[in-house]
Amino acid sequence: MHQHHNGLKTAALFGVLWAVLLGLGALIAAGTRSAAPIWAMALIGVATTAYGYWNSDKIAIRAMQAYPVTEAEAPALYGIVRELSARAKQPMPRIYLSPTMAPNAFATGRNPQNAAVCCTEGILQMLDARELRGVLGHELMHVYNRDILTASVAAAVAGVITSVGQMLLLFGGGDRRNSNPFAMIAMAVLAPFAASLIQMAISRTREFDADEDGSALTGDPLALASALRKIERGVQLAPLPQDQRLVNASHLMIANPFRGGGARKLFSTHPPMSERIARLEGMAGRPPG
Repeated sequence: MHQHHNGLKTAALFGVLWAVLLGLGALIAAGTRSAAPIWAMALIGVATTAYGYWNSDKIAIRAMQAYPVTEAEAPALYGIVRELSARAKQPMPRIYLSPTMAPNAFATGRNPQNAAVCCTEGILQMLDARELRGVLGHELMHVYNRDILTASVAAAVAGVITSVGQMLLLFGGGDRRNSNPFAMIAMAVLAPFAASLIQMAISRTREFDADEDGSALTGDPLALASALRKIERGVQLAPLPQDQRLVNASHLMIANPFRGGGARKLFSTHPPMSERIARLEGMAGRPPG
């Protein structure tokens, strides 16, 4: 697992994210002679992140208008999830379906004991059983790798940086005799931008990890590669609307659910599909193509 050292990349990106926060805090402390603003924003960030972390499954399921299904209603889906959960020696998650033709899937929950798996009706119609198994292996590994916690912490730190940057723009740096106004403005603008980029980079490394670990769980990386090709085409034909609730939950999904290119791809929480597929084909020993 982790052939591309994604765990180390995640740790390094977190280090950079914390360095940005500490640098911003040092700049404010130099201007105000007080670290109180940083602590206040940090506490707010921790509180909002804790709520999102503990309720991540409910928030995402509500955003997708998903409904629970029984084994009698979705026997094939239950069978795949049960087999993979047993293989990973983890408890069986709750199963949901989302009534949309946009092809996608996600798994969420703060731990394996409180996990939920959701597939759209579109992805069930688009993929065969082997491809769906590859997708579900990927999604379950997000839960087993505690990626919800990772994403929550990254979002909290990035949120604090953005809030502090906005405070700097609105109120300045306090005692101007002890601060450089140009440095304040630069940090106020650049720090939130940098934090957002780092947060997206962390999300991308977790996607690569889930691809690799999910394929190790299923033993079939080419099934996931084939599924990703179909999903990418399907999203272009049936993207989700740019509703803010869906935007907030989109990082959980196996593919970016919105149509777009150019700058939107640059700022996507998902790696380029072509790169993901090439890595999966490399795992299977097949030349990318």
